[in-house]
Amino acid sequence: MPHISIKMLKGRTEEQKKLVCENLTKTLCETLGCSKEHVSVEITDYTAKEWQDVFAKEIEGSKNLYKKPEYDPKDLL
Repeated sequence: MPHISIKMLKGRTEEQKKLVCENLTKTLCETLGCSKEHVSVEITDYTAKEWQDVFAKEIEGSKNLYKKPEYDPKDLL
């Protein structure tokens, strides 16, 4: 049962969030062979200042990250 947790900067519209959820759900179902009833998607918004801590703890410190970002989070401040 796939669960996706998305962390992003504040500013995206509800329509954008719904669209990303729909697209991720579709891709997960096609790739993993599961039904959409088993997929959950969580989105949490952060300010640029809050993002600094999230980035350090959950991105730089993650051993399970499959796609690493290629930017300096301090550039967002």
